[in-house]
Amino acid sequence: QGQLKESGGGLVQAGGSLRLSCAASGRTFSSYAMGWFRQAPGKEREFVAAIRWATDTTIYADSVKGRFTITGDNAKNTVYLQMNSLKPEDTAVYFCAAETSSPFLDLTPAYRYDYWGQGTQVTVSS
Repeated sequence: QGQLKESGGGLVQAGGSLRLSCAASGRTFSSYAMGWFRQAPGKEREFVAAIRWATDTTIYADSVKGRFTITGDNAKNTVYLQMNSLKPEDTAVYFCAAETSSPFLDLTPAYRYDYWGQGTQVTVSS
């Protein structure tokens, strides 16, 4: 069974930056896209960003657009999230995910994704 593992979370002051990484391990799998989601205490898991490999296109939630950048390596099933100008409301557990079913799906719903990491905590202090 393939697995994803996130790293790079931590505590940072508002206005600071963090870079999250996510790498696949175990049984290899091919993905059409990879994405990042986050979940704050008491809230639903929400879409943050995704990258579609075939077209090298990226999409972002409005709340992070202009501050976060998703990049990655399709061959390695590795994805990164560069987070700049962090705000206290960015505090959450961040999850990476891989979509392996179709190259044409809407990438914003969490249910589209087949593989998930365990998450990494990001805390932004004011």
